[in-house]
Amino acid sequence: MTDHKLIVLDESYLPKMEELYKISFAGEPWNDDWSDPVQLHEYMTEISGSYNALNYGLVRDGVLIAMSVGCIRHWWEGTNYNIEELCVSPECRGQGIGSNFLSMIEDEIKAKGFCGIFLQTDTDKPSYGFYHKNGFFDLGKHVSLYKRVKPPD
Repeated sequence: MTDHKLIVLDESYLPKMEELYKISFAGEPWNDDWSDPVQLHEYMTEISGSYNALNYGLVRDGVLIAMSVGCIRHWWEGTNYNIEELCVSPECRGQGIGSNFLSMIEDEIKAKGFCGIFLQTDTDKPSYGFYHKNGFFDLGKHVSLYKRVKPPD
């Protein structure tokens, strides 16, 4: 994949990151509605600019086609790269680009001396199988919890 370049994304890429995120999760199976540009901007600003942020992009012919938005986390076992969001442009899926992108990220964090990559995903989405195919495993007893405090609209 010599025509693909891994880059570190900073705030200057925010508009491109927002657009890629919006189109990546608009369709099946997610059907996320990011039609509110303020909400999208606030979300992407929060996760991409957090303390110890580390955001990677994959560029082809000057176009951002994949991104990983996350941060560096120090844990008792060592330092991890925590991925908050990872996406590949819909027209680039099914070509091995996502797996190659993850491999490039892994090489980068290994070079930094990190011990692992942590992320969360839904078990009923294709991403679950994608991550397993790329060497990730379930943490067993680890669960994510949520409590809704606002009544549904």
